Amino acid sequence: MPTYEYECEKCHHLFEQVQKITDEPVKVCPICGGKIKRLISGGGGFLFKGNGFYITDHRSESYKKRKKEETGSITKDEKKPESRLGKEPAEKK
Repeated sequence: MPTYEYECEKCHHLFEQVQKITDEPVKVCPICGGKIKRLISGGGGFLFKGNGFYITDHRSESYKKRKKEETGSITKDEKKPESRLGKEPAEKK
């Protein structure tokens, strides 16, 4: 369930409330009973669990180019199927 942040407009009390998305927003300050507003928060972000998330999964084009220059080899992403130019398919009789 998401955590929402609220601030009282009267006493400026800040608090968090864990609620379902479908729940009605809190409308009354638990300290003074004044009107409150829901704040926009940054959220929790991403949490990657398990194995399989590596920095090498998605390399930038500049990295691939630099690596090619250093090693003189072609990376697997740069390999292209051979051209069929000049190779006509054999005619069937």
